[in-house]
Amino acid sequence: MVRWGARMLADQRVRFLIVGAVNTVVAYVLFAVFTRWVFGTSPGGYLLSLALSYAIAIVLAFVLYRRFVFRVSGNVVIDFVRFVGVYALTITINFVALPLLVEALRVPVLIAQALIVIVATLISFFGHRSFSFRRPTPPAAQQPPAPRS
Repeated sequence: MVRWGARMLADQRVRFLIVGAVNTVVAYVLFAVFTRWVFGTSPGGYLLSLALSYAIAIVLAFVLYRRFVFRVSGNVVIDFVRFVGVYALTITINFVALPLLVEALRVPVLIAQALIVIVATLISFFGHRSFSFRRPTPPAAQQPPAPRS
């Protein structure tokens, strides 16, 4: 059982899902708390909740993804700027889709946000893997020239 768990954790996609799940739960709980108890039913309150919960979750996600998922070193500032760029895409989708689902389609706000999280997760994985934490591929080891006959 331990070997199976170690093999699973060796897979970057599994680590991404675990960290993503933790971060998603934290962000979703923050969103719910801000929506229910901080901003209440004020007009646009759920969008303020979304912005605040994203701001906190982005920092947490960056630290966890960089350290445990992609296991990279290097320039933290460049990685963070790229990371925020990927999140800018997902938050833009979220800011457009959430009011559409809530206002136009009358989906309850917490259910609408849960649906959007699924799409954001897919975008995040590919964006972070291919852009935020991408590292140049080391050049292939040079082969010595073949001896001339």
